[in-house]
Amino acid sequence: MRKQIAAANWKMNLTYQQGAELLKTILSADISLNENQIALFAVPFPYLELANDTVHQKKNYYAAAQNCSDKKSGAYTGEISAEMLKSLDVPYCLVGHSERREYFGETNEILSGKVAICLTYGLTPVFCCGEALKIRDQNAQNSFVEQQLRESLFHLSAEQILNVVIAYEPIWAIGTGKTASTAQAQEMHAFIRSVLQKQFGKEVAGQISILYGGSVKANNAKELFACPDVDGGLVGGASLVASDFMEIIRALK
Repeated sequence: MRKQIAAANWKMNLTYQQGAELLKTILSADISLNENQIALFAVPFPYLELANDTVHQKKNYYAAAQNCSDKKSGAYTGEISAEMLKSLDVPYCLVGHSERREYFGETNEILSGKVAICLTYGLTPVFCCGEALKIRDQNAQNSFVEQQLRESLFHLSAEQILNVVIAYEPIWAIGTGKTASTAQAQEMHAFIRSVLQKQFGKEVAGQISILYGGSVKANNAKELFACPDVDGGLVGGASLVASDFMEIIRALK
């Protein structure tokens, strides 16, 4: 059974004290996760140790980094390596979020290296892909996303890809209040799984979790997560509100 995942992405928000209070509130809620369910908290780097120590209190709750370098180590001031994350016992790392691609120039080639180095150090990369509104308007989203997958993930073996989570982000629906319809979300998730199937086989593709990452809210999570190929969500703004993210966790299949 595929893992069903509610992943919070705090981005560059909250003070340390606010983050600690948010985690405390969410983890004090009466939410028990099943074996196939996971809650992730991708927090800013300074809060990783706090998050890791806090989530260890509950089963299937984990901390995640928002990014890592594609370099092992060296003179890269301000960067964080996968080895550093591993030394903190952080098990997950976002790779290729649309904001990293847009604002920091991360290419499919760079992200290929980030995925590889995460796996080298035993981290699970949450690989983000998705199209901007211009691409969607041209009806070119399938070929665009397939290229992202091919150039960043197809160097992996079938065994390695099983340790990758994919998050589909329709960029036009991030922070805009717009959300892909359930039909649009399912259509793209099914397409992504078909691309994975062609490369890695049906059995492997059927085991890979694919999350939806476009304005997931407390009031639409259940409907989105009910889609057969949608295995949870990568949540931005709603993850900063304890009551909202708790409802999103409860919406997991």
